[in-house]
Amino acid sequence: MADPFDPYREALVMETKTIWPAELSELDDKKRSLVERALHADPKHCAQLEYVRVHSGFCRQITVTPQDVERAG
Repeated sequence: MADPFDPYREALVMETKTIWPAELSELDDKKRSLVERALHADPKHCAQLEYVRVHSGFCRQITVTPQDVERAG
């Protein structure tokens, strides 16, 4: 279940993680890198955003959707 964008948690993000579903496996590494950077630079507009509690703060975890790829890239 996706979390809403949370400015408080964003201030405590110490790690990031990007999950690529199998349906997007055809993207080359360069495109993936560009999309990943764009999504983490603008997490407020990601369709599937989660904040995972880690020892030092939070990990921002984004599961990429086709709509994210279209918007970011």
